[in-house]
Amino acid sequence: MITKVSQSEKELLVSTIEDWSASNGLAIIPAKGTFRTQSNPNQRFATTAPVTLFPSPFPRDCFTHAKAIQKDFNQLYAAVSQDDNFLLEVLGDVFESDEFSARLWKIHGKVKAEGYTQNLCLGLFRSDYLAHVPSDDCKPVIKQVEFNTISASFAGLSSLTSKLHRYLIGTIYPTLNSYDERLDSAYLPQNESALEISRGLLVAFHEYSRQSSNKTSCILFVVQTWEENIIDQRHLEYILKSSASTVPVFRLHFSEILSCTKVANTPKRELLYSLPSNPAKTFEVAVVYLRAGYDISHYPNEVDWDARYQLERSNAIKCPSILTQLAGTKKVQQVLATPAPSSTTPSILEQFFSQEDRGYIPMKIQETFVEIFPLDSSPAGLKARNLATDPELCKNYVLKPQREGGGHNVYRSAIPPFLKSLPEEKWKAFILMEIITQPPVYNHILRNGEIYSGGVICELGIYGVCLWDNATKKTIFNEQADYLLRTKGDQSEEGGIAAGFGCLDSCHLI
Repeated sequence: MITKVSQSEKELLVSTIEDWSASNGLAIIPAKGTFRTQSNPNQRFATTAPVTLFPSPFPRDCFTHAKAIQKDFNQLYAAVSQDDNFLLEVLGDVFESDEFSARLWKIHGKVKAEGYTQNLCLGLFRSDYLAHVPSDDCKPVIKQVEFNTISASFAGLSSLTSKLHRYLIGTIYPTLNSYDERLDSAYLPQNESALEISRGLLVAFHEYSRQSSNKTSCILFVVQTWEENIIDQRHLEYILKSSASTVPVFRLHFSEILSCTKVANTPKRELLYSLPSNPAKTFEVAVVYLRAGYDISHYPNEVDWDARYQLERSNAIKCPSILTQLAGTKKVQQVLATPAPSSTTPSILEQFFSQEDRGYIPMKIQETFVEIFPLDSSPAGLKARNLATDPELCKNYVLKPQREGGGHNVYRSAIPPFLKSLPEEKWKAFILMEIITQPPVYNHILRNGEIYSGGVICELGIYGVCLWDNATKKTIFNEQADYLLRTKGDQSEEGGIAAGFGCLDSCHLI
């Protein structure tokens, strides 16, 4: 890894990266209000996405392990999503203290009573890991941070970051004074995450089309009103539109669902989308791809909950369905990570695999888990409460709510005062997770035109695509879909790029 870079070399790297990024769409839209001019009243400026100047070293064995088990994780979460009795048992206490999860469950119950018309479900997943090194004499092993089942972002920009670093390997890096010949493209894994995630949407679209006689079907991206990460989403859209079948793809703000869609008064309850610019033009929605709706802030009014209900009861393939979204909660992760009570009793994790797969596959998955505790009144929960409220012991843990989107976790010494500020009946909405220890590596981060140089921590995300049938319990499509590497300064606890904590990176396998 190149550590010493002169000021003039940094300037060359920054200008090259900014030009390449602008030319290839490795960009984000800055937060609203960052720029305001008379010539651009809508404040639509694009800027280079936060990136590292160099690909970061990452253990090859960890990378290979993470990719190898992604299809098994896909299968696991597809199975969990099909078992609403299990989800109710696991999340029952959470529903009492977490309004967001409870409202989602209520919608599922309402649609279930009416009867679901669409049995197909699409999961575009991402399993996030750190390379855990518990002590200096240990080899790194991957440990799962979380499993994302809704709006698993950055597939569009991640593949571009890999291409950027490959470009720099062939152009700028060899001209640097401290050039290291090991910084070679042979050590950078290929990354086609944008193509693979788009392929998953395309497979779902074609499966829907086989069921429908309507020739004017579309894929609907449901998005936030102001989206900094729109370019990441657009890359997926452009791939779909350039495919051989030229799939119609439209973007719809979450707040506009009820005004631009309706459910047909037919037994199948098709979801019909009318173009805001031409309401007479209507498309049948084959796939609803949710890039919004994962946080309670996306539902400021009752009509927003009505909108989610409308999507869920329709015949469109949901990505994700409400059950799939709930399967991605931290509480479910905690329960799946719980070891078997004895050698003769299967763990909860094992129960989601067939008899022939029990053992090896669950073992490979179990190896990626760290200790995760509930904060309820069970024996494990009482142990966790002692750990979380002890001023010294809490330093080895992170407190996590059920929410997605980054920036919601509470770390180490901040845990006791945070819990003290909450009524104890609210504690069971959280899980307590062992801190994963990853030694920092050295790199340079470019963010908002400024460079941070120093120790960084890299979080690996492996994408997965899974399409399954709830009626037949069969998996139609199941693939690993390449990777995302997010990097943050080693003094930062959080790593979310869109939340303002991290940056995009690519792997230099060692």
